[in-house]
Amino acid sequence: MPRQIKRVLVIKLSALGDVVLALAAMKKIRDAHPDARIDLLTTPPFEALARLSPYVDEVETDGRPERFAEWLALVGRLRRGRYDRVYDLQTSSRSSSLFYGLWPFPPQWSGIAFGCSHPHRNPRRDFMHTLERQADQLKDAGIWPDAPTAPGAAPPPDLSWILARTRADLDGTRPQVLLIPGGSSHRPEKRWPVERYAEFARAMIERGFDVLVIGGAQETPLARAIQRLAPQARDLTGQTDLPRIAGLGARAALVVGNDTGPLHLAAAAGAPTIVLFSAASDPDLSAPRGHVAVLRSADLADLPVAQVLQAASALAPAPVGA
Repeated sequence: MPRQIKRVLVIKLSALGDVVLALAAMKKIRDAHPDARIDLLTTPPFEALARLSPYVDEVETDGRPERFAEWLALVGRLRRGRYDRVYDLQTSSRSSSLFYGLWPFPPQWSGIAFGCSHPHRNPRRDFMHTLERQADQLKDAGIWPDAPTAPGAAPPPDLSWILARTRADLDGTRPQVLLIPGGSSHRPEKRWPVERYAEFARAMIERGFDVLVIGGAQETPLARAIQRLAPQARDLTGQTDLPRIAGLGARAALVVGNDTGPLHLAAAAGAPTIVLFSAASDPDLSAPRGHVAVLRSADLADLPVAQVLQAASALAPAPVGA
């Protein structure tokens, strides 16, 4: 008789865009184990968003121990958790090390760790989009037999649950365009030049939209640079946590940004989205899904504002009377 699954652990550590995409797999895990307790092992930046989701019962944020003693403490806690099954959606050497740490009696394990009970065997897994790759992993784990694994087949995550718990409490009656000009500070090649964002913002304001710039507090200088050329643009950098970004995205007329986590979150919330990719990353592996237009340029400095405005016209026509 198959062992009853009463306690489940999901591992997803980072980054934000990957965490957002993993919500699709997490829904399937919840559907497969409706009566089980499901814990998520992640890191602190994603705790608030994860706690809002209906897919997990508890969130642990010590998933990236820095010292060996901390790793041992984490392994000890996982052993005491007596998990019946683990779904490693991170599938990295770091997350696989936890499987080896739980020897000689590890729980059932879905992932890529050598010797695990439910390995993801697809030799092409590293060339699949995250959504299809994780669907294929859950197919191998036996909980998603009809998983959509053809390129482009897997649907985006459903964030409808977040709307009942968040508000986009901004005044104004004009439709809103969200700009996300930031991203990882160590990956400047993934950013469209801020001067282009400013020119785009001015054009969208002239078309009748309100323009809001969002991002972390470290991206406030980008917002200020945009405001110098488009003074009516509003700076919300440092003022929007992850749930609020999703709420704003759900109500936005358009989102435009670099390949960065907040854009993935807004797109998953349903926003018509333009995402800008340079040669530094591959949209075939990680682009958001939904009402999304992907614009690619090997060097984003070569991407003209006119091309982004053309895509914006298709996704978000100018308001009536503007």
